[in-house]
Amino acid sequence: MIPLRFVIFFGLLSLVVVSGHIYLYRRLFRDTAAHRAWRRAGVVLMALLASAILGSRLLTRFFPSEPTFAFANLGWYWMGAATYLLLAVLSLGGLRKLSGWLERRRAEKVEPAPVSEERRQFLARASAGAALVATGGMASYGVWRAFTPPVVNEVAVRLPGLPKALDGFTIVQLSDIHIGPLIQRRFMDAVVAQTNGLKGDLVCITGDLVDGSVEELGFAAGSLRNLRARYGTYFCTGNHEYYSGDEEWSEALTRMGMTVLRNRHVSVGEPGASFDLVGVDDWGAQRSGYPRARSYDLAAATAGRDPSRAAVLLAHQPSGWRELAQKAGMGLQLSGHTHGGQFFPFNLVVSAVWEHPAGLFREGDSHLYVSRGTGFWGPPLRVAAPPEIVKVTLLA
Repeated sequence: MIPLRFVIFFGLLSLVVVSGHIYLYRRLFRDTAAHRAWRRAGVVLMALLASAILGSRLLTRFFPSEPTFAFANLGWYWMGAATYLLLAVLSLGGLRKLSGWLERRRAEKVEPAPVSEERRQFLARASAGAALVATGGMASYGVWRAFTPPVVNEVAVRLPGLPKALDGFTIVQLSDIHIGPLIQRRFMDAVVAQTNGLKGDLVCITGDLVDGSVEELGFAAGSLRNLRARYGTYFCTGNHEYYSGDEEWSEALTRMGMTVLRNRHVSVGEPGASFDLVGVDDWGAQRSGYPRARSYDLAAATAGRDPSRAAVLLAHQPSGWRELAQKAGMGLQLSGHTHGGQFFPFNLVVSAVWEHPAGLFREGDSHLYVSRGTGFWGPPLRVAAPPEIVKVTLLA
């Protein structure tokens, strides 16, 4: 059975994609030339590119092969470029209309000159050319920023109850890597080397590690075996693990030497000086129909824990920090999920929608850090929201 949510989502996505490509066809092909062959080529090209966006995920899921993955990659690249092309065309079109309106206002009492078809076509071509140049610049920068090493953000957090012997303890956080058709072993090897270079006492991965099955992505994810930290590597699930097989990936990551925290906690440190590391499953899992045992359950994760001990919570989404994590005595929550919007203008949308979109937040003695993510999802773009690796220093 296909979930109703998916049907609604795909229907809305199709409406947006088809409408956007019709608009691009009109501005880039119909308005720039009257040649029938040129317009036909535009129809074919826009139809192909719209199909790449809408059909790529379905093709790779049901017909996994090199050609379908190549087609899917084309769809992801084009989705990012199309976003900026639409913004550029709309902006330039708006400027043209504003200029025309001002010109008409100045000449209200003057007999309007007949519209020149040549001038109209010249302006359409100039606008299309400028839009393509602007799109090329923005998209090229975004792709470069997505694939170059993430920035390292270092923060210090005073953790209530942390033993003095652990003052200066460091946690390196990776999040939202999204290993998949575009992020493969080479990218992962570079991330692992960069992470090891930070010499953290502990490494944590706060969900959305993969976008595909263990069989498809096991080799690329296998690079994580090389992570080195004194107290090991820990993982909590994100929503994309559920799309990719949460139980299969939990087993695979355990075989790679990670400790998978699914609604449970462990003690980190030495017998005389330690803190609790708590991990929960993804916040949205229960709403998606997963049983409680595989959904966010902070009560189960903290069962039997001494509330006077220092605690760090790994939770993929920042949801629940104020309502649950603070009340449960979590001095620090490490999350991701939002990507910080990933690229303009979606960073503005995420900032408007999410109360805690990215960065460090504090209320009383409780802290929340929301990572922008180490990789990317969908279009390989990072504009105004660079990828990051977070190094947190805990202070007593």
